[in-house]
Amino acid sequence: MESCSSRIVPIQKGDKFSQMQCPGNDLERKEMESIPYASVVGSLIYIQTCTRPDISFVVRMLSRYQSNPGMDHWKAAKKILRSLQGTKDHMLIYRRTNNLEVVGYSNSDYARCIDSRKSTFGYIFMLAKGAISWKSAKSLSSLLLPWRLNL
Repeated sequence: MESCSSRIVPIQKGDKFSQMQCPGNDLERKEMESIPYASVVGSLIYIQTCTRPDISFVVRMLSRYQSNPGMDHWKAAKKILRSLQGTKDHMLIYRRTNNLEVVGYSNSDYARCIDSRKSTFGYIFMLAKGAISWKSAKSLSSLLLPWRLNL
């Protein structure tokens, strides 16, 4: 994928992942054995944890299928690699400012997981117009409870 064609976004609106896309027979499982899915997703987890909040959501989604990935999951992982190819000059930047204010954003998809009907939520906190903390994860219950951060 070193010289792959590039993309700007790692996922498109409407892309969905589920266990229905996992291999259903031995032939499909055998086909996936030669594909380094776990290695690629592990590398993507490292990248998103350290420097790339923009891929957190889709990497978290794909990591759910590490034990039995399907060809659709592999194609989505390659889309992320193409996105990284197209945005490799992007970086976290912190601007000089007299007002050091932490700003946070959050979102949730409200029980849109096809497999468990649980929500996926995410947040990002920014300081000096640069990201300092971010996360995307599946909620523990199907009901996402509101939370408040007091600084």
